[in-house]
Amino acid sequence: MGVKKIFSGVQPTGNLHLGNYIGAIKNFVDLQNENNDCIFCVVDLHAVTVKQDPKILKQNVRETAATFLACGINPKKSIIFNQSSVSAHSELSWLLSCVARMGWLNRMTQFKEKAGKDKEKASVGLYIYPVLMAADILLYDATHVPVGEDQKQHLELARDISKKFNTDFDAPEFFKIPEPLIQKNFARIMSLKDGKKKMSKSDPSELSRINLTDTDSDIINKIKKAKTDTNPFPTNTNNLKSRPEIENLIGIYSSLSGKKIDLIFNEFKDKNFSFFKEKLSELIVEKISPISKEIKRLNQDTSYIDKVLQDGSVKAYELSSKKIQDIKKKFGF
Repeated sequence: MGVKKIFSGVQPTGNLHLGNYIGAIKNFVDLQNENNDCIFCVVDLHAVTVKQDPKILKQNVRETAATFLACGINPKKSIIFNQSSVSAHSELSWLLSCVARMGWLNRMTQFKEKAGKDKEKASVGLYIYPVLMAADILLYDATHVPVGEDQKQHLELARDISKKFNTDFDAPEFFKIPEPLIQKNFARIMSLKDGKKKMSKSDPSELSRINLTDTDSDIINKIKKAKTDTNPFPTNTNNLKSRPEIENLIGIYSSLSGKKIDLIFNEFKDKNFSFFKEKLSELIVEKISPISKEIKRLNQDTSYIDKVLQDGSVKAYELSSKKIQDIKKKFGF
């Protein structure tokens, strides 16, 4: 298929966890190592759709960048920068908001979920942030965007906006029509305490998630206390029905080991869950412990992280400045 142009972003919420790693960042590293053109953005403009403490936000931007680096994203191969440092994102978001239609935004289910019953009190930014996401992608002529199922609808919006812009301005090839890259298996890692809820930083229980900064003993303790059931270890996928916690733990093992589910069934058949949890803990520690130690080291070297972000911003500016000028000309500016 040739070299893909990849764009993806992660919100700087602090304390990224195993779900973020398996569902997104691990895939970023794989895409980079396949020699694609990759841009990975800390999307701090998206973060302020809800109220943020400015000092904590700045710290979280650095920690997210440190996590990218610790997981294997190489600033010599990929562009790493924070969104607010490149003004073209905000400029294009406004211009595309004049192309997008209200009906399209009204269909966005994530706004309804996040705003809940108090949607009248939600910020306008929370409502229109899918347009900013479209601007992020289209600004760099991204051909492919790694997204989870929960973001697929937003990518569809980006595709609709790009097609409408190209039609409205009689420029069929101006914006690329980005394709989704959706992880097929275990893209959503669930809570260790409730297999029906996504693993999340906002869960009040620390035992619900493995943070990428957890110590080895933290990881072992959390997996030991992870919810299972009294039934035997499953022997096929049919045995996983109605057992979301078991499916989640096996999914984590499969994702980190690279082993197919059938091999895991054979490896642990006739074994009890305490044995499986012990092996799962060992695997997570093996994969996550080096990342945790590197994040902590990098967090002490803020000047290096700031330099990586600054260098990335310069590269992103060079790529985006010509595109935004061409877009302005289309509008007649």
